[in-house]
Amino acid sequence: MHMRARPKLALWVLALIAGAAILVSVRSQPATPIFSGATTWRGLVGAAHPQVDLGAERIVVLRTPSVAQRLEVAKYATEREERGWTAQAYAAQQSVLADLSEHGLGVRPDYNFARVLDGFSAQLDPRAQALLEQDPEVAGVYPVRAAFPATIANGKAGSAFNSTLPALPGFTGNGVQIALLDTGVDRGQPYLGGRVEPGVDVVDGNATAAAQESPGDPDLIERHGTELAGMLVGTGGPHGIHGVAPGATVFPVRVAGWQADASGGNAIYARTDQLIAGLDRAVDPNDDGDTHDAARIALVGVTEPYASFADSPEAQAVDGATALDTLVVVPAGNEGIAGPSFGSLDGPGGAQSALVVGATDPRTSTASVRVVVSQGLHVAFDGRLVLLDSVAPTHPVDLAVGVPRGDGGNVSDYFSKSGLALATGRAALVRVGGDPGAAAAAASQAGAVAVLLYGGNLPAGSLGLASDIDVPVIAIPASVARSILAAHDPVVAIGRAREEGNTLAGRVAPFSSRGLSFSSAIKPDLTAPGIGLATSDPGAAADGEPAFATVNGTSAAAAEVAGAAALLVEARPALTAPELDSLLVGSAKPIGAPLSAGGAGEVDVGASASGELTASVNSLSLTDGRSVVIVLRNVSARKLVVIPSATGALKVVPKRIAIRPGRVGRVRVHTQAVPGSSGTLDLTPAGGEPLALPWIVRPATPAGTLLPSATMDDTTFAPSDIAPGVLTVAVGSVDTSSGVQIEPAARLDVLLYTAEGTFVGLLARARDLLPGWYSFGITGRSPTGSTLSPGRYEVRLVAWPVDGAKPSRASVRFTIRSG
Repeated sequence: MHMRARPKLALWVLALIAGAAILVSVRSQPATPIFSGATTWRGLVGAAHPQVDLGAERIVVLRTPSVAQRLEVAKYATEREERGWTAQAYAAQQSVLADLSEHGLGVRPDYNFARVLDGFSAQLDPRAQALLEQDPEVAGVYPVRAAFPATIANGKAGSAFNSTLPALPGFTGNGVQIALLDTGVDRGQPYLGGRVEPGVDVVDGNATAAAQESPGDPDLIERHGTELAGMLVGTGGPHGIHGVAPGATVFPVRVAGWQADASGGNAIYARTDQLIAGLDRAVDPNDDGDTHDAARIALVGVTEPYASFADSPEAQAVDGATALDTLVVVPAGNEGIAGPSFGSLDGPGGAQSALVVGATDPRTSTASVRVVVSQGLHVAFDGRLVLLDSVAPTHPVDLAVGVPRGDGGNVSDYFSKSGLALATGRAALVRVGGDPGAAAAAASQAGAVAVLLYGGNLPAGSLGLASDIDVPVIAIPASVARSILAAHDPVVAIGRAREEGNTLAGRVAPFSSRGLSFSSAIKPDLTAPGIGLATSDPGAAADGEPAFATVNGTSAAAAEVAGAAALLVEARPALTAPELDSLLVGSAKPIGAPLSAGGAGEVDVGASASGELTASVNSLSLTDGRSVVIVLRNVSARKLVVIPSATGALKVVPKRIAIRPGRVGRVRVHTQAVPGSSGTLDLTPAGGEPLALPWIVRPATPAGTLLPSATMDDTTFAPSDIAPGVLTVAVGSVDTSSGVQIEPAARLDVLLYTAEGTFVGLLARARDLLPGWYSFGITGRSPTGSTLSPGRYEVRLVAWPVDGAKPSRASVRFTIRSG
């Protein structure tokens, strides 16, 4: 129940944003940028995400408070008051749109938001964006990005590791509603036990949030939402598999699905404005403007690669949902190892209130095989490689190699146009794509004796027990694949499988994204198992029985934590969303991983259920010499005497504090430790268990500029709205010399000056920029729209880092000649 009565780049070319558009300004308005390329950011680890071009789609955030912002101030609201606040938010949007209309700009919003955020999304031409940037009612204009399901691989049948799922004896999540923001869900899957409500389709506006078929191939259906729903509420599966909270209900919100990609085809993804619209409905399921019926938990199954901005609209929306008492659980992402300053964390994981979850490896053993690659007498590779499925070679084999056409995801890819078999009786060499399980199954059905997958970051056993794969599937390094592709008639020798102890057991999975977030916060907050987890799949298997899958990734781990939160809500229904968050993180079991990889440790819902103390923060990101105040709340039935203790150079005052039931106390923390230092602050009630808060001193800002390059294609030109001068700017950097170190920019201003240094005005402003190239059209007009007089001018660029350090600056001079 919703509670209201309680007060409450050195190597930036590797990260090139493809297709950044050249912007042509229109008459009477200054130039502004189009970040079509900023909508998709290719992962540097594992398979590349589909490329998506969202053109001029923008999210406009207004200064008029949302319902969440008003409630934070008022602390309590009636249903009628919240409906009034919702109406006021929509009215503010209409006022802004009316102003645009008066300027001859008829902007039609794609999505409107009022509860978690006051704003809208729309296609904005340069003139509209410029007007909105100058509107005092507008807080900011942001790019719409693409977000993708946070799994990396799956097989077509379930397997073995659900015994590691969180559990709380005597509780099943009964009566708890979990909003699932993902692809559509197959509600007819028997494993889901009728626990999935009709839901809302944000993407296509269908009557229910059902899993949809691909427009180009009816055999392809959205799977991710059904898989996560099974992780949450599944029951009665084969081998005793089940979800974490089978007594809960799922309210599916389809924010991701088949949508057009940059190639002209279709891919499964979400837009960040669709994600915000989904959160707006998660806190108001019946869409009446009143959020008292908000879902207690929202699981976000999609993530924006590397985009862990704390001020992005989607991060603001997560914070708004939390203020409305919905705990928002977010995957860390599957981008792999990065850091040490800013890591590979995906958005909206940069939100302050998001419960961000990384993935660990629960398996005690894995299987490997010896593989030898040779060409004649030359041996290109000889070593042991992991087996991805459960089909072990029964005897050593020497195989020729076959390479499919296309991506290998269909059986037809393994035959030439004339019908010649490319893989029959051979080892199929296949590059990892979005669905490695489908590629392995297609190769198997085409007659391959073994499948060699390369180019991904797949853990051993990640394809599980695949009923439609009856050959060994082996992960090989990309360097070995290159050797095979370059060789003439190579031979691959595969030996017998050998079971051996898993050296990564209990450790953070290699694919799991690392922090810190772009605000230098410790993220992920905690971890859960994320490899080889059995769950439901849409439709039925070949034998007519319900389909099951084995899933891997941080979205699966996040589903476990969301299920654990449902158990905790049933056990302790009076807890608010921030209190649930605090208990889950503060009671996590340490796993010995760096804070940036594993946060506080692995979720332990049993310890959370017995917790007596909550804190206003889950972790501390400290600056040398500055103190932080932590608000503690006694959520037990007894008076607590809390004794702080800390590892590392941390000073906490007072040394002890007494807090009565339901009341709060405060402690002040500061440190003089060097940047990068870390430790744990334990807040221990006498006679009780500690609440642990990881802490870190923010790393020093890396040396270097956020503006490594700024050029114009023509430095002398006449004013023109049709053929402007093009300013191209490289923003940020990506350093891959040791892992992946990303340097984004919080804001970029394009300022116009005369050659003598007189300020003319702001030409353009952009926010939350990932590393890449950005282009601006310089039309020869001033910020007010008047034609510039002939003469010499200078564009000055100012890029602010996300950590508040000094900005980077660059400039480009040009000359306006008379027409």
